[in-house]
Amino acid sequence: MIEFLAKKLDWLDVQYWFYIFNDLSLFYIIVPFFALELIRYAYLKRLDKDLVLDSIANVVTFGAFFLIEIILGILAITKVYYWVYNNISLPHLELNWATLICCVLLADFAYYWEHRTMHRIGIGWATHTVHHSSPHFNMSVAYRFGPLDAIMPIVFSLPIVMLGFDPILVLLSEVFVQVFQTLLHTEIIGKLTKPVEFIFNTPSHHRVHHGSNRQYWDKNYAGILIIWDRMLGTFEPEKEKVVYGISQPINSVNPIVVFFHGITRFVKKLRQIKGFSNKLLAFVKPPDWMPKP
Repeated sequence: MIEFLAKKLDWLDVQYWFYIFNDLSLFYIIVPFFALELIRYAYLKRLDKDLVLDSIANVVTFGAFFLIEIILGILAITKVYYWVYNNISLPHLELNWATLICCVLLADFAYYWEHRTMHRIGIGWATHTVHHSSPHFNMSVAYRFGPLDAIMPIVFSLPIVMLGFDPILVLLSEVFVQVFQTLLHTEIIGKLTKPVEFIFNTPSHHRVHHGSNRQYWDKNYAGILIIWDRMLGTFEPEKEKVVYGISQPINSVNPIVVFFHGITRFVKKLRQIKGFSNKLLAFVKPPDWMPKP
């Protein structure tokens, strides 16, 4: 077992495996599954204009997010990540099964904290609220992103690079975690077996995360492993029927409104807050925080 974990891996092979899951899964899992969801919506007589336009808005927000991420990716990977990797990281780690598995686990744990932070600070929720604002729950919602959603991962992934993991491996692991989560955005799959539900994030757990029901707020932040939530006190099982969306619905399928509504609301809040220090605090305090009069 130790010999297997220590076996050196070829970079081309590793990149190919990630390519199969991270990139090609869009064609052999996600798009076909979304088509199945549309058939289900039609059968249940829920395939209406609002759902179709909402799904289109999701894709448009992803396009805008992707452009931002390309720019940030070029800057972060070629500049910041590699500067950290070459100057202030621990000794560089060899690519083998042990480092590959550890990098994915660390990326998953970093995602938990990144996700939790985006829910619990003002500027984080200003962008992440976009993802939660849909009143529907299907594969297209997984691609519903806010304008600053590409920034937070950089902050939380840099410590992994500092541990000596190659920046490209860190990036591929982060995408792996995101793609795994994409597969959880569905109502078709119910609860799975107890061992799976106990260890892994599942559609049931992620439905809870998207619930606007008060008991479901700020729960189930996990990417791949739900054990992070169980260990850190943020787990909630799916019991009451989930009502999707946010506490203050945007009631719009306009992609521009969807993409910018969180930032717009945050700017409006800043205008209502008096004092420069209080305005700064609004960025890092919980989303519902307001200074005492």
